[in-house]
Amino acid sequence: MMMPLILAALAWVLLHVVVAGPLRPGLVRRLGLPAYRGLFSVLSAVALAALIWTYVRAPYVEFWPASSTLALVPLLVMPVAVLLLVGSLRPSNPTMAGPDMVLKGELPVRGFTKITRHPMLWAFSLWAGTHMVANGDVAHWLLAGAILVTAVNGMFSIDRKRAAQFGEQWQVFRQKTSIWPLQAVVQGKVRLKWSDIGIVNLVISAVVYAVFLYGHEKLLGVPVFHP
Repeated sequence: MMMPLILAALAWVLLHVVVAGPLRPGLVRRLGLPAYRGLFSVLSAVALAALIWTYVRAPYVEFWPASSTLALVPLLVMPVAVLLLVGSLRPSNPTMAGPDMVLKGELPVRGFTKITRHPMLWAFSLWAGTHMVANGDVAHWLLAGAILVTAVNGMFSIDRKRAAQFGEQWQVFRQKTSIWPLQAVVQGKVRLKWSDIGIVNLVISAVVYAVFLYGHEKLLGVPVFHP
């Protein structure tokens, strides 16, 4: 009964590590970049749907029991993850798929790229990691583990692709930013200002998180807090 979820998790990882990795240059040459990205988006949506569908139907095999203490981990960390996700959604972010196709010349270092040049992938990583801590069962680990592997791999994969695409402009951007959150700020490479976070991003994040808390059990059937 666990095999469909295992296969779905493996397909998700292979799609993002292999198809988006060593197979990507040949596919881009054959299809063109816009067509490749369109096809990859469709395959990713199908793979994600399969991952969720098989997860919902997977049996419960426990590593450790759920507890209110462990349930606090995602509750405390997810507001940060949501803020990183919301803050990553801007056309000036060169590590997002799409905007890099129209960015020319100097790559801007502003907003959430001052915190990390991969805010979206860190949002996914924080979601996956905290849910693996809070939910000690095989199905959760397969689902969240697949997301975590591809998110972490994506940070280094995107760095390699952008280095090839932008050349010297990327090297300048890379030297002013960091993969690890706030590393560039601590090292004095860039100065983080309140305007880089922004009240609008905070308000949107708070609303998204509130909706998430309200709808988590109703939509997913999983309570956000275990008594």
